[in-house]
Amino acid sequence: MKINFRGVGAEELSFKMNRVRLEPNARLDIKPQFSRQVRKVKDNDKLMFIALSLKVESTEAEPKPFNINVTLVGTFEVEDLASGGEQERDFVIEATNMLFPYLRAAVTNLTASAYVAPLNLPVINGPIFPEDRDVYAFSVGGENKLN
Repeated sequence: MKINFRGVGAEELSFKMNRVRLEPNARLDIKPQFSRQVRKVKDNDKLMFIALSLKVESTEAEPKPFNINVTLVGTFEVEDLASGGEQERDFVIEATNMLFPYLRAAVTNLTASAYVAPLNLPVINGPIFPEDRDVYAFSVGGENKLN
């Protein structure tokens, strides 16, 4: 499989300030929500789009100083991709990892442009979404001992 990254564009960039009164020395927990959408072109099996989104919304239960929605779309040309299998899954994970730094920069720049303390997302090494992780679960009970 060969991946050619053709570019990235913004589908949505929105910021709304909320007039939330925070207690002095209160810890603010932003908790961004991430989502991803994979789109293929019907007439061109090689062309694929990955939309990576971040959303922060204020609620009564969890007030936040702002709402933010950012969706970036990456365009990829993929050669020799087996459809619907492990190769397609590997492509989606790799493409997501390629787009994440652009999403980080867009969120930081959007918040800084709104004259608030910039929201800096953490650097993530490895898969971003839980479904992308290879999880090998095991448990050791009280009776079981490793020798």
